[in-house]
Amino acid sequence: MALSDRPAERHRQVAGLFTDRVRGTASWDAPAPVAGWTARDVVRHLTEWFPGFLASGTGIELPKGPSVDEDPVAAWQIHADAVQAVLDDPETAHRHLTNPHIGSLPLAAAIDQFYTSDVFMHTWDLARATGQDDTLDPDFCAELVGGMAQMEEIIRSSGQYGPRVAVPEDADAQTRLLGFIGRDPFWSRP
Repeated sequence: MALSDRPAERHRQVAGLFTDRVRGTASWDAPAPVAGWTARDVVRHLTEWFPGFLASGTGIELPKGPSVDEDPVAAWQIHADAVQAVLDDPETAHRHLTNPHIGSLPLAAAIDQFYTSDVFMHTWDLARATGQDDTLDPDFCAELVGGMAQMEEIIRSSGQYGPRVAVPEDADAQTRLLGFIGRDPFWSRP
């Protein structure tokens, strides 16, 4: 299934795939491909960084669910549903997110660029940590790595991505994306 290029629909698709991996997780303490993280930490990251980013740039406060430590499935579901509600709200078309580092962007585009793409990439982390299908949409992988490569210096200096991991020159788009963001595409559960 190809991902939509419309932010609300793309989030619905990407968050849906991540939700499937959340629901399929048997061990929340399983090590993840991000050094020092577990499966639970992948969900924690996504549910904790974005609400503050959204609130500071728009004034929108997302409803809070249980902590990831109490109930990672419910924490994720409440969070994902809240983000989807923002994207589905007709008023979102008229709103902007303003941030000192990125300027002012249409809200839906900002969510798509910064948050939905993060959920997409972390789907691989959670899937790998928990032994589930880790296949990502190849076209979106190629789009993301192509866009990020153009601003690699800024991305690397942000500290949000690890050093690039070398991959074969003929690697597929998913492998290239994972290597670019500092993941070992060949990482496997211990």
